[in-house]
Amino acid sequence: MTASPTDRQPDAQATLAEPQSLELPAEAAQAMSGANGHYKAGRWTEALLAYEAALRIVPQLEVASLQRARCLVLLGEHMASREAFAQLLKAFPANYSGWLEVGHLCRQQGVSAQALSSYRQATALQPSRFEARVSLARLLEDAGQMEAGAAEYHRALAAAGAEKNRQVHWRMAKFRLERGDAPRALESMRQALLILRLGQQPIDDNERAEMQMDLGDIFMRLGMTEDGHRAFERASVGTSEATLVRLADLSFRYNLWQEAQSVLRRNVELHPDSDLAHWNLAHSLAESWNMQEALEALAKAEAIAPQPGAKSMRASVAGRTGDADTALRLYKALADEEGPGSKMHSSAAMSSLYSDQLSPAQVADLHRELFAPLGQNARAVSSFKNDKSPERPLRVGLVSADFHHQHPVNIFMQPLLARLDRRAVEVSLYFTGISHDDQTLLAKQRVSRWVEVSTLNDNQLARRIEEDGIDILLDLSGHTSMQRMSLFAQRAAPVQATFLGYPCSTGVPNIDWLVADSVVAPVGSETLFSEQLARLPSSVFCFSPETDYPYPNYTQAHAQRPLVFGSFNNVPKLTPHTVKLWAAVLKEVPDAKLLLKAPSFKDDGAIEAFAQRFLAEGIDRERLVFRGPVGLTDMMAEYADVDIALDPVPYNGGTTTLQALWMGVPVVVKAGGNFVSRMGASFMSAAGLQDWVAESDADYVRIAAAMARDRQALLTLKQGLRERLQAAPAWDIDQYTRDFEAMLRQMWHSHCGVQKTSAASKKKKA
Repeated sequence: MTASPTDRQPDAQATLAEPQSLELPAEAAQAMSGANGHYKAGRWTEALLAYEAALRIVPQLEVASLQRARCLVLLGEHMASREAFAQLLKAFPANYSGWLEVGHLCRQQGVSAQALSSYRQATALQPSRFEARVSLARLLEDAGQMEAGAAEYHRALAAAGAEKNRQVHWRMAKFRLERGDAPRALESMRQALLILRLGQQPIDDNERAEMQMDLGDIFMRLGMTEDGHRAFERASVGTSEATLVRLADLSFRYNLWQEAQSVLRRNVELHPDSDLAHWNLAHSLAESWNMQEALEALAKAEAIAPQPGAKSMRASVAGRTGDADTALRLYKALADEEGPGSKMHSSAAMSSLYSDQLSPAQVADLHRELFAPLGQNARAVSSFKNDKSPERPLRVGLVSADFHHQHPVNIFMQPLLARLDRRAVEVSLYFTGISHDDQTLLAKQRVSRWVEVSTLNDNQLARRIEEDGIDILLDLSGHTSMQRMSLFAQRAAPVQATFLGYPCSTGVPNIDWLVADSVVAPVGSETLFSEQLARLPSSVFCFSPETDYPYPNYTQAHAQRPLVFGSFNNVPKLTPHTVKLWAAVLKEVPDAKLLLKAPSFKDDGAIEAFAQRFLAEGIDRERLVFRGPVGLTDMMAEYADVDIALDPVPYNGGTTTLQALWMGVPVVVKAGGNFVSRMGASFMSAAGLQDWVAESDADYVRIAAAMARDRQALLTLKQGLRERLQAAPAWDIDQYTRDFEAMLRQMWHSHCGVQKTSAASKKKKA
């Protein structure tokens, strides 16, 4: 994890050319000049080497020693940077910036006592400066010492004086927001803005924009959406590249995709010769599924300067356009280049789930191979001191970034959180995300403890989890974005499990359990999982939406219109195998059309690419209907236009399949060889629709054609499908919650060494 944005940079009042008591030899002066140039340009490795060269010439060069430590921090070499700061402060104990910044580093690593000591040392050295005092106030508040924090906050204001007290309030607002304390952040931000309005200090448009962005972020966290949007609009006065990129990032984070891209296009207009301006636009376009335009923007960036992230972006584009094997090859190469800690390992793992070429065993083996190194030197289970009483209330931690609108994790978890028995299960949610909306606020209300951890590294988060006494830690992300697989690999709780966010074994050491059911993980499939299997009795997921989606009125006219097959799955699932399979279905039902709906299909390039892929399989463009993204409620209503849904292979639909069923659209599925390829079979079997489950491609085509021919039977099924689901155990959210609690208790019993007693043996004893 990166450090907090408010304290990752060096001391604001330090410069690269602090006065030196030593006269520098020409060679050392040249090394320092080059080092400072690299540092200002963000070339940390080159700067580090140059500062070390200067130190070899003049070992007592204080500024070079400080800058060396700073470079190591910026390179993420935290242990080496702590040693570098120790060397600096041993030689120069009066270096204020050194004490301040080692305090930041210790705080980021979760060593609060040392951070506190370092900040106090800095304040003792220069009591008239405010930076260490405001950092000390932040640290005390983080520890729950609000009165002591308020006192230091006051001292920071006194030290800053009228000229800089706006900076103190602004920094405190940032600190509080990082902790997730938006109400207190708003108090500080209002003080900073009040000083600005009084006109006591000059401010340029970019700094004004930065303040408005922070205000908007606070408003959005508080659910004050209109105020947040207005603040973001006021931030559009910014003109610097860094400011505009941050504004776009915040807009994108809050699902304002069009606004984000508008900002980035303006950035390109203002800075046409900046490779980063074109790169950021390309990245935003790729993230919003505008693949063709993304590649064009990437090419413009590369024409100006080499782009280190180009291979990763091309891998992403390949995956998002259905070429999983190219994506896997590129991500695997990047993972090999970057080493064991690279996030590219997770991208490679995710890509493998879409591959037509890999067997289930090969996918499982690849996951184990990719993540085995993460478990080296992990914490032992025996080192945790949690009370092993088997029936006591459990403290359960959830690690997720995805409690926001439309995300599948949020859709499935919210009804569960609302029903968990708080007397038996106390839930702490460690939120690794940066997107907040009304669903985030709702999740906060439904858990006992909500902890913002996006700025915490693994060491800090592990300490917090242990301090909270967590018994069972649940990963809800797997290898998706903003995950913490490295945290789980090093073990942060006595019992660890993965659930919901990733439809496959993670391959990550020290994740003890994977939540499944008997269809996605049938008896005999255990070798495909690095985790033990905790099987829920009905279905692994329970779809119980909290939004009312009106059921379509399926009339006789639906049985008489031309039949429409459909898929609302994202493009990466539309693999060559899937296209070939669906083309075979269309050939078998020659009057039918296929409706394909996905975010990518707002992109003309994506539409043309898939039209050509189907044409190569003998299906004319006229038989295909392409639709782009709309809001979730409108999307659900569009299922009324589909008669039969077709499930992709090998990566089945998850949320999309359950949404289709909820809206009265039965789904033809194929039972594959692993979790990701058996979700459709699980859902259709749970609905009592086993005759819609195929065992082979030929069977899939046969079932689709047979169901399409009997339009009257299809209509009858569609008219009563939601009622059918609501009568099935897999859609009973209250029972699902009790089953989920029992599963957690089973995991805990296993940890405590309690033997599971069957119902039959209990009856015999009685």
